[in-house]
Amino acid sequence: MRRISSNMNNTTVQMNLRRQESKVNTSNRQLGTQQRITQLRDDPIAAGHLVRYQSYLTRVKDFEKNAQTLTDQFSVREGYMNQSLQIMQRVRELAVTGANGTYTSDDLKNMATEVNQLLGALIQNANAVGPDGNALFAGTNTKTTAFAAEMGTVAGSAVPLVENVRYNGTIDKNTVEVDENQYLSVENAGNRTFWAENQQLYSARDAGSWQAAGDSEIAVDGVKIKINTGDNVYALASRINDSGAAVKATIDPVTRGLNIATTDSRQLWLQDVSGTALQDLGLVKDNSQRPPYNIGDAARVSGGSLFDTVIALRNAMLKGDQKTIGGRVLGALDSGIGNLETHIAKTGALYERAQQDIQRNSTTALNTEQLVSREGDLDITEAITNLKMLEYAYQATLSTAGKMYSTSLLDYIR
Repeated sequence: MRRISSNMNNTTVQMNLRRQESKVNTSNRQLGTQQRITQLRDDPIAAGHLVRYQSYLTRVKDFEKNAQTLTDQFSVREGYMNQSLQIMQRVRELAVTGANGTYTSDDLKNMATEVNQLLGALIQNANAVGPDGNALFAGTNTKTTAFAAEMGTVAGSAVPLVENVRYNGTIDKNTVEVDENQYLSVENAGNRTFWAENQQLYSARDAGSWQAAGDSEIAVDGVKIKINTGDNVYALASRINDSGAAVKATIDPVTRGLNIATTDSRQLWLQDVSGTALQDLGLVKDNSQRPPYNIGDAARVSGGSLFDTVIALRNAMLKGDQKTIGGRVLGALDSGIGNLETHIAKTGALYERAQQDIQRNSTTALNTEQLVSREGDLDITEAITNLKMLEYAYQATLSTAGKMYSTSLLDYIR
């Protein structure tokens, strides 16, 4: 049973008017933003879907940008590598010419002048900087000069020449997310791209009686390897070979020292992460020295970079040593050119994969935008029709209320 009062009709009319005004305002707000959902209460279920779709769309667009950035970097890097390959081909031509035995010592010295200039161009390419200002071949240490040239006196030259080239970068890889939880590993270590030979490290220290005094950890080619208390040198060699690093460890049958060699053209990267296992075996210096130039003083190293090979060719030409040119130097040049070609092919393959990632993410973004449009976009035709109907209902309500309360103050002035 409801109680009827004199204010009931007025209250009901006012309530209906406010409700109609709220609906008209909501419709106007939707038309103004062109969005069907302006508040979560407009459609809670669709709003939940919309938030997830928009979040996913943002991530997909970021993946596409990451892949596009990678393709730009690969293109620039490949250009410098191709130019370096042309330089090495010219160096090899000079080496073959100088090794045929028909040229005099003065002719070889003249050839050495061109080889020296080609060496400078090769160092310049290795120290190239991309459009973003980052070093292209310094690993993750992108704000440094990848290779430092050391000048010195060379026999047969009256002026100082480049005597040694040292790598200042890292061997760490950059991982870039190009899809949901999918990463593209990018390696741009210069001491792998511009290396000529497999590097070998021979320890002169007898390790037959060596045992690990405690748990420790070493890093070989960037791969961390744990050493347990009591491990001997044979167990250590087995752990290194099973680690997945691109090296092979052996025990010298004569010196019983631990020898380590890379399985492809690259520079060895050894470090005692915790403990002193490698130092005790005579392979590296103390922890104050950082790789790759922390090799122990008593250890012997063979296998150099492209720069070492070109320097050796230049020096042999200055000395007139045709035997060295046609033997070790020419073999090292062939190995270095093959390694450079391998890295160019790898860069091209990564470029193609990044291009595929761009196309896939572009298609995914388009499909996701359709989902966002379905859940959140406003049907303009339907919205205008609803707005006109609401305005008509509102005006009708006002007209009805005006007729119900037609009495005014003028009716009492008689």
